[in-house]
Amino acid sequence: MNFIYYPKFIAILILINGLLLSKEYKGAELRTISEYRYGRFEVNYKASHGSGQTSTFFTYHELGADGIQEWNELDIEILGRYHDDVQFNVITPGQVNHVHHQWVGFDPSVDFHTYAIEWTPDYVAWFVDNIEVHRQVGEHITTLNKSQKIMMNIWPPEYTGWVGSLDNRQLPFFAYYDWVSYAAYTPDAGNVGTDNNFSLLWRDDFDDWNQSRWQKATHTWDGNNCDFIADNCVFQDGLVILCLTAENQVGHVDKNASFVVWARYESGIVTVMFSEEITQASAENTANYNISGAVINTAVLHPDRRSAKLNASGIDEKQNYKLVSMGIKDCADPANTLLAQVIDIQMPPVWNYPLKINVGGSATNGWLEDQEWANDRNYGQIGGTKGQSPGQAIAGTEDDIIYQTEQYGLVKYQVRLPSGKYNVTLMMSENYFQESGKRIFDVNLEGDYIAQNLDLFNEVGNHTAYTNEATNISISDGILDIHLGANRDNALLNGLIINQVQSDLDFNDSIMNKSFKLGQNYPNPFNSSTAIAYQLAESAVVSITIFNLLGSQIASLINQKQTEGYHVVKWETTVPSGIYFYQINARSDQTVYYDMKKMVLMK
Repeated sequence: MNFIYYPKFIAILILINGLLLSKEYKGAELRTISEYRYGRFEVNYKASHGSGQTSTFFTYHELGADGIQEWNELDIEILGRYHDDVQFNVITPGQVNHVHHQWVGFDPSVDFHTYAIEWTPDYVAWFVDNIEVHRQVGEHITTLNKSQKIMMNIWPPEYTGWVGSLDNRQLPFFAYYDWVSYAAYTPDAGNVGTDNNFSLLWRDDFDDWNQSRWQKATHTWDGNNCDFIADNCVFQDGLVILCLTAENQVGHVDKNASFVVWARYESGIVTVMFSEEITQASAENTANYNISGAVINTAVLHPDRRSAKLNASGIDEKQNYKLVSMGIKDCADPANTLLAQVIDIQMPPVWNYPLKINVGGSATNGWLEDQEWANDRNYGQIGGTKGQSPGQAIAGTEDDIIYQTEQYGLVKYQVRLPSGKYNVTLMMSENYFQESGKRIFDVNLEGDYIAQNLDLFNEVGNHTAYTNEATNISISDGILDIHLGANRDNALLNGLIINQVQSDLDFNDSIMNKSFKLGQNYPNPFNSSTAIAYQLAESAVVSITIFNLLGSQIASLINQKQTEGYHVVKWETTVPSGIYFYQINARSDQTVYYDMKKMVLMK
């Protein structure tokens, strides 16, 4: 099976200076003048938000006389359509892709995070907030032997199956880069990186444009719906700002007001999603909203700064309602103001359980037909391609027709569910490969890995039903999130069964879905170092402790008061391999929150 991936370049770059051909959109790229062979390449940036475009950090060898047979490239690409995903890739001679989608416990477009690539003759590894999350080894790594430039860009690919569709009403898009550093590969003689095998040579904090190091690109290529222009690469306030704009409004300028993308109701709360970040004062002014026949009691801006939670009374789920929004200001300088917009409020779906979805296939005998996820849909896939094995007998099941169709190359599957607890069964079958080691992927459900390095052939063979059931999954944000990360070839999913265990849990409290949450550590399993992410609904005194299987406390990572929002704490340890537990206790004026999760240390 070939990789389904849409490259940022074709074999020959089409250089355009703006006179021969003009594209609908204008993007930006910044690249080093020098080239580097091996090393640690690191960046701190806040990605752009929105479907249909990507903001990146990568290294690339500019092609010579041998064309794509010279291809060497290492990628970090953050696709604006995802809220919890970062894509990594190695592209080797012949333009062969080795793609991995990494689940992360945060939205890369909300805040700055640090990402790094380590490139050595033996491996390529990727890091998120100083934690190694993915590594590739093998013969393809040895073909990465050409010097490469460091690059970062923002652009709208024409490949909607990869990045989604672009809504030009959301223009402009901005990606903010705080700093970039390079450390040479110096085994046993370095001062940074894995085992201190890298030596820091430079770090650029972008206080100004160092024109002896960086150049602004002005080109494009087939499959790129924009031209790169120098005016859309802006050095400002210690940042590089890469801009994706319309051709008549370039640079770091936003003259377009935000708009409401969707509004949904559940259990007394209307969630209103805006197209961009908005100010807290305007978002939390109840006078800026109106729902005929209902009363809006309070409004709270969500930590993503793009959605507001309206506590509304008097809404009957059997009736139709419209939301009027006005006076909402974005975060531009000067701010743009939404004058007035009317949008239908979507009510929660009413499901008959068990809810069964034929992923990749048609409706049949109580199974829902697969579909692509959209704002006005209640379930669907993101990033997948349909595959089928018609008539193929599937062992271990009577639902052969479900296992004969699939979505492969799948990154996300989402289902809107009322707040509550659910049992979720994922159905899979290896219908292509006939040996183990060919398809390997991870499955993350609501922030917890339920399978890592899953090899379906190794588990059950080919043309055989495989199921993975996760029980008592709590849904508090209205969406079941399934994330699949391929480690070799493509992840896949054939079917999905959801059973409701408990409904109407009290997820909507006085802080209106600003939830406390403890994420799964990443990576997991890990070797000596891992990160634990957690979210606080409000300021709280937080303690995070580590226990062994005997229940003995072996480490205390934090014990202090912290502000609301997303936090990460790192655990570096020399304790023996084994199973450990980490526990959070958070106490605020309104809430006492407790949770515990398991992690695996493997040395």
